[in-house]
Amino acid sequence: MGIRTYRPTTNGRRNMSVNMREEVTRQAPQKSLLRPMKRSGGRNNQGKITVRGRGGGHKRRYRMIDFRRTKDNVAAKVLGIEYDPNRSCHIALLEYEGGDRRYILAPRGLTDGDAVVSSNDAIEPKAGNCMPLKHIPTGLTVHNIEFEPGKGGKLCRSAGSGARLTNKEGRLATIVLPSGEIRQVSIECRATVGQIGNTDHQNVKLGKAGRNRWLGRKPKVRGVAKDHACHPLGGGEGRSKGGREPASASGTKSKGGRTRKRGQWTDARILRRRKSKRYGQLKV
Repeated sequence: MGIRTYRPTTNGRRNMSVNMREEVTRQAPQKSLLRPMKRSGGRNNQGKITVRGRGGGHKRRYRMIDFRRTKDNVAAKVLGIEYDPNRSCHIALLEYEGGDRRYILAPRGLTDGDAVVSSNDAIEPKAGNCMPLKHIPTGLTVHNIEFEPGKGGKLCRSAGSGARLTNKEGRLATIVLPSGEIRQVSIECRATVGQIGNTDHQNVKLGKAGRNRWLGRKPKVRGVAKDHACHPLGGGEGRSKGGREPASASGTKSKGGRTRKRGQWTDARILRRRKSKRYGQLKV
């Protein structure tokens, strides 16, 4: 519906598709909510590359997003849905009574002129409204969920994502994340009702290497093509797989390897792990 494919008139057009962004209704961003972004190229404060494959790309300005939704019991009107170059989902510009304007993540179905509100009490559970999980009916889809009360939304913030609130027992609420993980969070944590919009984002095919460079992503070099000092799969005389499982430059297994830090305090709140890429089973 929102994806356009082109005729293969050139090699760059072959297999290319673009997002028509039918949800976007406002083009110019709110200047008071823009901040400059300094690009690091994946380097730390010592100039060493700590994140590989980053650099270049088009210049961007950061949009200040209200992840906390702390302006309670004040009605806000949606002025427009905008494109944000810094994230996969779209953002909505709100104007509160009194003229204050803020950006929020745009849920699916939110349009110009709609009214949304955030509150610490029970309010109507419609898309865009924000309240603690204890006031949200079970079975609804929520996004922008807090890990800790008052710290701002951390979970389900990308395009098309949303968690299902399945149960509330005592001081904990159980949610099912898009990855299949089931975890518990405090019922005092806030969440926004609805699913994140721009669901067509996952169907876009870049089609050519240049579009990756526009996004600030550099080409990836295969590990087996590198020197043995640069990658676990590198080195050797001639071409060789090395006889070991695929891994990253740091040694983390590409299929089923752990990417989460051990011993975090939230581990006790994970009831079921997400599925493993390699074996199709739950991670332990």
